[in-house]
Amino acid sequence: MVDVAAKDVTHRVARASGTIRMKPETFALVAEGRAKKGDVIGIARIAAIQGAKRTADLVPLCHPLPITRVAVDFELDEAQSQVRCTAQVETLGRTGVEMEALTAVQVGLLTVYDMCKAVDRGMVMGGIRLLEKRGGKSGDWGVAG
Repeated sequence: MVDVAAKDVTHRVARASGTIRMKPETFALVAEGRAKKGDVIGIARIAAIQGAKRTADLVPLCHPLPITRVAVDFELDEAQSQVRCTAQVETLGRTGVEMEALTAVQVGLLTVYDMCKAVDRGMVMGGIRLLEKRGGKSGDWGVAG
């Protein structure tokens, strides 16, 4: 692991997003809350939060961080038959929370896949990326648009 002891403790924020595309019939099950395993979006939100909290257990050289906030939103896009997951993670610490935000998104999308795979094994996750990060020595960074 990288030594972060000399870094200042600052408020750090990272936001990430990604999507999962599915058949229109599968999308309808998710949107209408009719999936056999239950409330797909509600369970995926809890999974994403848990993913952010457990990132250091999953990514070998990632520092365990005292996360102060995790917010996860899901946007349903009927025209594209896809669900977008966006996660924002915050901490007061010596290193950023980009990995936690990215992990939250991926775990949230994986949970959607798990809960719907019996009816649609061809779902595709993609576009998983960091949207912005704030705080720390390197300053702010964000994707335009």
